[in-house]
Amino acid sequence: MKFAQELKEPAFRPREVVAGKDARTLAAELLAMEQADFSAAFRKSPMKRAKLAGLQRNARVILERADEV
Repeated sequence: MKFAQELKEPAFRPREVVAGKDARTLAAELLAMEQADFSAAFRKSPMKRAKLAGLQRNARVILERADEV
């Protein structure tokens, strides 16, 4: 991108858990994640509002639809 810039504000950088992963990889990792891992990975993040169960539900849908394509 012509206007893409490196983020200087660390609060807006993606968490290591999700950074640079494609949808299938991230979905598989979310399905394997346990509550303690989720809490540690998304500490002080709005992602905790979705809760692990909600993210795992969405991950299952992503993997089901990826298999259809």
